[in-house]
Amino acid sequence: MKNVPVFNAYSRYYDLLYKDKDYKAEVQYIVSILKSNDITFSKILEFGSGTGKHGRLLAKEGYNITGIELSDNMVKQAYETDGFTCQQGDIRTVCIERSFDIVLALFHVMSYQVTNDDVSAVFQRAYDHLEVGGLFLFDVWYSPAVYNLKPENRVKRMMDDEVEVTRNAYPKIYPNENRVDVEYSVFVKEKINSQNHNFLETHSMRHFSIPEIEHFAEKNNFQVLKKEEFLTGNLPSENTWGVCFVLKKKA
Repeated sequence: MKNVPVFNAYSRYYDLLYKDKDYKAEVQYIVSILKSNDITFSKILEFGSGTGKHGRLLAKEGYNITGIELSDNMVKQAYETDGFTCQQGDIRTVCIERSFDIVLALFHVMSYQVTNDDVSAVFQRAYDHLEVGGLFLFDVWYSPAVYNLKPENRVKRMMDDEVEVTRNAYPKIYPNENRVDVEYSVFVKEKINSQNHNFLETHSMRHFSIPEIEHFAEKNNFQVLKKEEFLTGNLPSENTWGVCFVLKKKA
């Protein structure tokens, strides 16, 4: 079984594997945060826009979204609509010569930044692209929950009219690096021609504590406005896998 670059072969089956993900509820949660900060129909730069599911839904809410996605394969699947465009780029180095009211990085995009240099680079790109007072909103894996709940081997099987995809996830924990490497073993059965194929991808994920995020925020001239459980708004706990942070750009 061949090991391929992250989101290479995997991208083809991404939307199917996350068909059960409630993108509409997530977008309504994001919209509620933005409206609570008096931000309505504004310009959004989305880091790690994937196949555009969040972006297109936000566009329907009246926002203007520019997506940046590292995987060229994902960009090809992210069809554009009124209010949503996307392009291939690295969120650690991207430079768009205009400013935005909001920078978003959803579905653990920040957790894919596994080194301090990578995290700082993304924070700086967010800062550079925001108006003063603009918001940087993202969610991450939360360290207390990773240590308490511990990632487990998991199997997910999804299908549509064309394929049946089985994904086995094998996590390996690196406690001294705040990192979990998740090896995905993916088996694909093509229904039309009865052909089978498989591949491996390893996704390295960093988890964060609240003091870590506060450190990166202060270092990069952001004020932390909010830290809460993603979707629920509850206080983070050792059972909270995903924590949402809302940061405000200082002058």
